[in-house]
Amino acid sequence: MLALALVSCGGEARSGVCASASSWDGARCSAFAERITERAPTPFVEDGRSVTLEVVIFKPPGPGPFPAVMFHHGSTGNGDDPSLFALTYTNEAIARFFVERGFLIAFPQRRGRGASDGVYDEGFTPDRSRYSCVMAPSLAGFEHAMADVDAAHRYLIGRGDVDGTRLLSAGVSRGGLLAVTHAAERPGVSLGAINFVGGWLSEGCVDGPAVNRSLFERGGRLPSPTIWMYGENDTFYSMAHSRGNFAVFAGAGGRGTFHAYARAAGLNGHHVINDPQLWTADLDAFVRELER
Repeated sequence: MLALALVSCGGEARSGVCASASSWDGARCSAFAERITERAPTPFVEDGRSVTLEVVIFKPPGPGPFPAVMFHHGSTGNGDDPSLFALTYTNEAIARFFVERGFLIAFPQRRGRGASDGVYDEGFTPDRSRYSCVMAPSLAGFEHAMADVDAAHRYLIGRGDVDGTRLLSAGVSRGGLLAVTHAAERPGVSLGAINFVGGWLSEGCVDGPAVNRSLFERGGRLPSPTIWMYGENDTFYSMAHSRGNFAVFAGAGGRGTFHAYARAAGLNGHHVINDPQLWTADLDAFVRELER
């Protein structure tokens, strides 16, 4: 819940942190949103207990109802470090971008991730030592995630401070692919989809290219516009691979624009979302067009 900044202490700036939902304005940490953590009900029952999902919300000032963004997290890399499953994902850069434009943004944590209940089961090897690189369990894991997105969507549009007719689907990595395909297969849920470095399996996996192509092809049924934002030197997806996925999506009827960005030397392009100076103008133009 902390964001790196320079924090004023006794009139002297020093290295420190700003709390989540606030940022350094040149003199002090100033709040840009109200951060709320809630539980979303689901239809799932595991070990005889009802499952709820953790949802972190960044809310603009005022009562709303606000247009909203549902932002989906990615994987944990290779899936071989269970300690990472318990980390709650939010992103201050994307939260600030949307809140400053009057949007509420929600970060649902899928089953078994963050503080959500349930088992994290998005396509593992039989011994659960890491993510599977094989198509069948990977696609089953994708459907498991889609069911979680359904539950999060029902919760979000049921909030009194959300205008359910003005919802955007968004996400990063696995979440970017989920945003596109969920919006395509649930007609009317979203005005558009925002995809940061999306994919399901690393292209280095034996079935990675086939899995990613098949899922983005399903996303091609989405009639709404999309924006795809990828970084050079991504350790999971080369730019050629991602452009190929976009071509499959477009060939299936999908509408969108593809943007490639170069981060500073030595930085992993898979984390381009952390460089808002690269993508803000493009994403701003996309959102403004949707809001017209």
